[in-house]
Amino acid sequence: MPIDPEIPPSRNDSVAGSEQPPLPAAEPPLIGGPPPLLPYPPPLLLPKLERKSASLRHLLVIVLSVFLGLFVADAVLSVIDDSLSLFVNVHSLTAIRAIVALVDLAAGIVIYCLIGLTPLIPKRMFLPLTLFFLVAQLPVIPFLIYYPHQLQALAFALSLCQAILGIGILYWALGGVKFRWPLLSEAQLGNRGFSWWNISGFLFGNIVVLAPAVIVYLVVCAAFAVNQTTEGFLTVRPGGVTVQERKYVRNDGETVQLFPMIHIGDAEFYRKVSRSFPSNSVVLMEGVTDKRHLLTNGLSYRRVATKLGLHEQQKEFKPQEENIVWADVDVDKFSTNTINLLNLVMRFYSKGFTAETLLELLQYPQPPGFQDELMDDLLGKRNEHLLEKIHAELSPSKIVIVPWGAEHMPGIARELQKEGFHLDGTQDYLAIGFHGKSN
Repeated sequence: MPIDPEIPPSRNDSVAGSEQPPLPAAEPPLIGGPPPLLPYPPPLLLPKLERKSASLRHLLVIVLSVFLGLFVADAVLSVIDDSLSLFVNVHSLTAIRAIVALVDLAAGIVIYCLIGLTPLIPKRMFLPLTLFFLVAQLPVIPFLIYYPHQLQALAFALSLCQAILGIGILYWALGGVKFRWPLLSEAQLGNRGFSWWNISGFLFGNIVVLAPAVIVYLVVCAAFAVNQTTEGFLTVRPGGVTVQERKYVRNDGETVQLFPMIHIGDAEFYRKVSRSFPSNSVVLMEGVTDKRHLLTNGLSYRRVATKLGLHEQQKEFKPQEENIVWADVDVDKFSTNTINLLNLVMRFYSKGFTAETLLELLQYPQPPGFQDELMDDLLGKRNEHLLEKIHAELSPSKIVIVPWGAEHMPGIARELQKEGFHLDGTQDYLAIGFHGKSN
């Protein structure tokens, strides 16, 4: 019997084996339920985030390339300038080099901070470049102490090291002897933009390792410098700063006691030294006079002494007045260059550490031979005048005491030994105690 197409077949009329599984009943919609979850970030924002990330990576590549180029340019200029200065005594590139070096240093500080903030920067390339500015200054201090006349040769050697390092990193970044811009490719950057491990390791390395190592190095260098320049009259030890009084006697009975002094120290040190002078002594006091008023500011160590919790020598060191003889020179014996520098230094002390005073010090012109001229004024002429005073006051019945700055002592001691004086005894005094009062 034919089936009317308009009448649907009944459930019982379906062919066996061809049954369709019943559809599940639709659940009623939840009223007030949570909205359906969307993928994060939304698909429409993905292209924007990707473009922003690509732009930041490209900007970082440009910044790193500029720094690398500056580092190499600074190195090349330094090698040329130091070569001219060392071999032919020409300084025509010094000003340009100083400007490039200053910009390079500022860029290096920025890159160093970025290394701590983001692991995108390849540390193996750029950490040596940023740390070179610090590391290159460390050997300068020992050279200043032991080889002061070889600083130009050291500067040339450091410039060569900078050039080798910079060109080597540039070759690595470019992948060979070729040129492209930017110098760095985005593929050489890291994959993550931020990492707590990166910033934690950076802070740990600087606070726990780098900073203490540099401080210890500077303290050790300072101790060696003080001992070297004063030949043991002044020493820096773990317990503090120590001065050594030395007694020189000649066969005719004449005696000279050299007391190395420092401008600021513990008050008890100055009192103890004053009490140690015998009644039959003549105390030849240090102190440059200024009868023609050539100095524009008075030199005071009060600011430094107050900040360090110490005292000024001129306030606390008070020998018996009847034994005092002033034995220093007048300022008019100094050269014009020295007087100008003293006025600048005194202005620095009176105004304190400001951008203005620092800029004045950095820009102070130094004519050829100025360092030797300065040392002759501050040490040579004054020591010569002091020796004349020593000879004038020498007597078998008197003891001549010289409480002058420690830097004067080695020269005076050598001259006394040439005149037949020999070392007859020493005594140490703690001038500045690191852990308490001097004793």
